[in-house]
Amino acid sequence: MVSGVAVTLVNVSVMAVAYPIYLHFLGYEQYGVWLVLTTVLTFAHLGNLGVSQAVTKLVAEEYGRGDMLAIQQYLTTAMVLLCLSGLLVLVVLVGLRGAIIPAFRLTEDNARTVSWLLPYIGGLSIYVFVTEVLQGTLSGLGRMDLANGIHSLGGVLKLAVAGPLLFAGFGIESLLVAAVASRLAMHVASLVCVRRIVPFRIVRFENLDARRGKSLLSFGGGVFAGSLVNMLFSPFNRLILARYVGLETLPVYEIAHTGSMQVRGLVEAALRALMPEISRVGANTTVQAKNRISQINTRAIKVIVLFGVPVYVSLIVFARPLLSAWLGGRFTDALPDILRIMLVGTFFSLLCVPAYYTLMGLGRVRHCFLSHVIQGVVNAGAVGMIVLSGGAISVRSVALAVVAAMGATSSYVVWQARRTMRRFGHGGSEEDSRPREGATPVPACSAIAEV
Repeated sequence: MVSGVAVTLVNVSVMAVAYPIYLHFLGYEQYGVWLVLTTVLTFAHLGNLGVSQAVTKLVAEEYGRGDMLAIQQYLTTAMVLLCLSGLLVLVVLVGLRGAIIPAFRLTEDNARTVSWLLPYIGGLSIYVFVTEVLQGTLSGLGRMDLANGIHSLGGVLKLAVAGPLLFAGFGIESLLVAAVASRLAMHVASLVCVRRIVPFRIVRFENLDARRGKSLLSFGGGVFAGSLVNMLFSPFNRLILARYVGLETLPVYEIAHTGSMQVRGLVEAALRALMPEISRVGANTTVQAKNRISQINTRAIKVIVLFGVPVYVSLIVFARPLLSAWLGGRFTDALPDILRIMLVGTFFSLLCVPAYYTLMGLGRVRHCFLSHVIQGVVNAGAVGMIVLSGGAISVRSVALAVVAAMGATSSYVVWQARRTMRRFGHGGSEEDSRPREGATPVPACSAIAEV
C-alpha cells in the first residue's frame, strides 16, 4: 500500500510540473498535435493483444512452482509475439496514415507534422510492447513495487529530457525523443531487476514454445477485448474534439481527465491489495469467508469516505484558484468547470473500486469485462447522439458523457458485486466453481495509459 501511494504521488508531481512546461513552450494547439499522436499510439496499443497482462499471471504461476524454464519460455515467446504484432501495427499505421490524419481535420501544417512523426510513433509502439513484457514479468515475480517504481521513474526521466529540449527550441519532437529515452531507461532497469531474480537468456531459439504462446493468447484475449472496447472512451473523445471543436481543446480535456484520474489514484493506491486478499479468503465458500469479505469492503468504503471525500470536495471548491496558480499565463477559463465535471465522474468510478476488486477476487471476470463494454458504449453513445442530432460538440459535453459512462459503469459493478455476495456460500452457477483468476486487469473505471 505504501509503495502504491508513493508511486501515485510521484506521478501526480510529474504531471503538475509537466503540463505547465509543455503548454509554455508548445501552446495549446501544438500540444494538441502531440495528443493526436498519442491517441494514434493508444489505438496502436491494441497490438499488445493483452499479452503483457497474461505474462504477469502466467509468470506468477510458474514462479510459484519454481519452474524457471517455463518463465524463460513465456518471456521469449511473448517478446516474439509482440514484435510481430508490433510490426503489423507499424505497417498499418504507415499504410493508412493518409486516411488516419484527415479524420482529425488538422490544418495543413499540423497534418504535415503528424504525417512525419507517425512512423516514429509506430516504431515506439513496438518498443512499448517490449518494455511492458519485462514489467509484466517483474510483477509476476512478485515485485510489483519495482515495476511501478520503474514506471514512475520513466515519467520523471521523460520530463527531465523533454524540458531542456523544449527550452532549446526543438518543439514537439522533444516529446518524442523524451518518450523514447524514458522507455529505454525502463527497458534497462526492468531487465536488470528481472535478471537479478531469475537468471535467463532472452535471445534463445530453444525458449520459443508454441504451447506457451497459446496460453498467452488465450488469457490475453479477454484483456484484448476489454482494450478494444476502451477505444470507445478516451481516444474516441480526443478524436471527436479534434475533429469537431479544435486541437486547442485537447489539452483542456487531457489536463482535466488525467488530473482527476491522478486524484482518484491517490485513494485507489490504498485499495490495490483488496483483490489478492479477497481471492485468498474467497477460496473457501463459507459464511465466515463471506463475512470477512464484507468486512474488507466496509473498510474500503471507509477509506474512500475518510480520505477521498475531503480531497474531492476541496479540489471542486478551489479548482479555479489552484489551476490559475498552477498554469499561470497558460490558464484558460474553461478548465476549472471541466475539471469539476471530471472529478465528479472519477469519484463515481472510485466508489466502484471495492466492488470491482470483489468481482475479480471471486473470479467473476465476465462482469468486469461487461463493465468495460458499458463504459465504452455509454460514452460513445452519448457523444454520438449529440453529433447525429446536430448539436454543438464541446469539451463540456464530452466531459458530461464521461461522467455518464463512469456513473453507469459504477452502478453496474456495485450491483453485480452485491448479487455475487448474496449468492456467495450458497452454491451458484458453473462460473462460481471455476478457478479464480490470478491477474488483475485495469478496472474499467480507470484511465488509458499515456505514452
